[in-house]
Amino acid sequence: MFSKATQYGIRSVIYIWKQSLNGNRVGAKEVAEHVDAPEPFTAKILQDLVRKKIIGSMKGPTGGFYVGKEHEKFTLKDLVVAIDGTGLFEGCSLGLNQCSEVNPCPLHNEVKKVRDHIIHMLTAKSLKQLAEEVESGETVLSRFT
Repeated sequence: MFSKATQYGIRSVIYIWKQSLNGNRVGAKEVAEHVDAPEPFTAKILQDLVRKKIIGSMKGPTGGFYVGKEHEKFTLKDLVVAIDGTGLFEGCSLGLNQCSEVNPCPLHNEVKKVRDHIIHMLTAKSLKQLAEEVESGETVLSRFT
């Protein structure tokens, strides 16, 4: 359902949140190792997320990626849009330019129901809440756990 970039981004941000909950900042290498993602690709995704203010970063010996109070409002939908744009949430499934609520294509109404459900799923919890679930053991972040 998500691009590789978005999959790595979600896992990375949840890992960063988990570390930040414990007062730690982490480097791209550590993030990539813990979320089973290629380091250069992960670093690029993380820098993009810093530019889009989904996460923060500090330079220097005690630096790294982090999240804080200013990042608590972000949801999976914000992360998906930051990495892949809004394509998952809009546009005609058949590629028709004139498809709309007023002029629906044959799939419009069914796809709208699915999109509404996906939007609900991606906005129901914040990224921080997802990290707290990983931290408590309710969910897992690694397929190796």
